Amino acid sequence: MSLIIISIFLIGYLFITFEHFTKIDKLIPALLMMTLSWAVISMNIDQIQSWYDVFKNGFSDISYFKLHNKRELLNDTLLHHFGKTAEILIFLMGAMTIVELIDHFDGFQVFQRYISTDKKYKLLWIVSMLSFFLSAIIDNLTATIVMVTILRKIVSDKEMRWWYAGFVIIAANAGGAWTPIGDVTTTMLWIAGKVSTGKLMAFLLIPSLISILIPLFLAKFLKAFQGSLVKSESQLKLKKNSVFMLIFGIIAIVFVPVFKTITHLPPYVGMMFSLSIYAIISEVMSKRMIKLTYGKQTEEIVHHSPTLRAISKIEMTSVLFFLGILMTVASMETLGVIHSIGESVGNYLPEWLFVYLIGIFSAIVDNVPLVAASMGMFSNQIDASVWHLIAYSAGTGGSLLIIGSAAGVVVMGLEQISFAWYIKRIAPLAFIGFTIGFISLILFL
Repeated sequence: MSLIIISIFLIGYLFITFEHFTKIDKLIPALLMMTLSWAVISMNIDQIQSWYDVFKNGFSDISYFKLHNKRELLNDTLLHHFGKTAEILIFLMGAMTIVELIDHFDGFQVFQRYISTDKKYKLLWIVSMLSFFLSAIIDNLTATIVMVTILRKIVSDKEMRWWYAGFVIIAANAGGAWTPIGDVTTTMLWIAGKVSTGKLMAFLLIPSLISILIPLFLAKFLKAFQGSLVKSESQLKLKKNSVFMLIFGIIAIVFVPVFKTITHLPPYVGMMFSLSIYAIISEVMSKRMIKLTYGKQTEEIVHHSPTLRAISKIEMTSVLFFLGILMTVASMETLGVIHSIGESVGNYLPEWLFVYLIGIFSAIVDNVPLVAASMGMFSNQIDASVWHLIAYSAGTGGSLLIIGSAAGVVVMGLEQISFAWYIKRIAPLAFIGFTIGFISLILFL
């Protein structure tokens, strides 16, 4: 049975990896993997002898249970994994809604107003540092979209814009790795209780910064960033409350870890609190009364309410993709597959080398299932060095290929950057920065 589920996972993973060639959205194989995996377990439940008991954090002998009791155990386990997965998904949906509300008030366009230099190398530093810190506050995907939009306004030459966009990918992935809200993988580790906010930021800030600073220093010697550029001139008109809504939105997101520390409630509760407060301010700022009536007025409410408009723009495909992946990995964890792989890896590879390879592989395959699987392979306590190494590797390793991260994929779609162009010009810089940053983290831990 384990071999069947592993086969389902590998086949589905191939479709996810080669999404650009098959033209099948990765959401579809992810959901199919989830349903088939748990269906196989359910249909063969009577044959299962041992079970990884999530409530006891160890294996249990269930061979003596009657079929009815086994199905109860299956339902309880399935509900447990779904609840843990839902915590991550609700958290992400809340963050996405706040980001969409900020964008509704043109909050991100505030950054464009303060970028005035025409020096290529100086602009590279500004764009990269802005991407780095912005992705740490919101998330690397949104930060990338924001920065590419800004670049389109100020850089007219297409290939020159590709160079800047390549560095945006490196910076956004690096920036997302050192905060619990900057990347979905660090969010997963944080919500699962593998890392704490303070130590994650303390340990990963410098290595993550190194992974972008090294490419920036090397860019000094590249011909592409020498001299000045001809900037695109465009009239920028901000909404009246753009600056206020940007600052307040960032504060709302950053407050989530603080809320968790004060109340000891799960992070998604804090995100819902921040979203509710920010939504109230958004409704007031849009000068409309909060309406909770439905029916004939639904279309009118969606049109005028910034909150409902933001919710309608959430990328549900990404949310459901995470659901499929995490629940598929949970099925393998339940049968003990993940635990067995972890023991095998521990016998043949040093811990640091295995985690380094996670970073390399995250450039080829999606980092969400890699991190989800690694969480089941190690039983280390919170803030153990392995969790910080995984957070760094999975977050920054995706920059090695343009298809290795959500940031890279969205840039590929928006700017039509070719796979070969990125490998030739950006990938070597990303690899050097990733490796030096990883070494610095090992020395730092």
